[in-house]
Amino acid sequence: MTRDELPRLRTVADYQFGAGAGRALFPPAEDLTVAHSTSGRPRQVRADAGRLVSYGTDGRFTLGLEGGRRLIDALDAPRGRVVVGSESEPFVRDGKNVFAKFVQDVDDDVRPRDEVAVVHAEGHLLAVGRAELAADGMRDFETGMAVKVREGAD
Repeated sequence: MTRDELPRLRTVADYQFGAGAGRALFPPAEDLTVAHSTSGRPRQVRADAGRLVSYGTDGRFTLGLEGGRRLIDALDAPRGRVVVGSESEPFVRDGKNVFAKFVQDVDDDVRPRDEVAVVHAEGHLLAVGRAELAADGMRDFETGMAVKVREGAD
């Protein structure tokens, strides 16, 4: 990682996930690996524990499981989270999508296409994915997909 990449990536993370997310995802003391595209743009950021984020051409991050873990550790609940109960846990861990009727709590600021961590009501990470509904829709709807799960936590 070049010296000027880290501040830029932290700024994007703070903007997308909230203040403090940049330092949580990309701590200064950690040796991170950045894979670049042929044009030199960062594509993926990895730590020893796994993929933190991928950097899309739209300028937004998609979360990896390790990135999701770091965010839920750093941000106050329910920020950046969609909470489900034990009934959904095995399915979500297996990479199945989250449906609105199973959402128990959600960050008020979640909008469609936001990256979110899907957590159990007890707080542990189940998956990461993309919100398909706004927070109000997740609370109010009895049908429909709330989160398109990208990766479930084994």
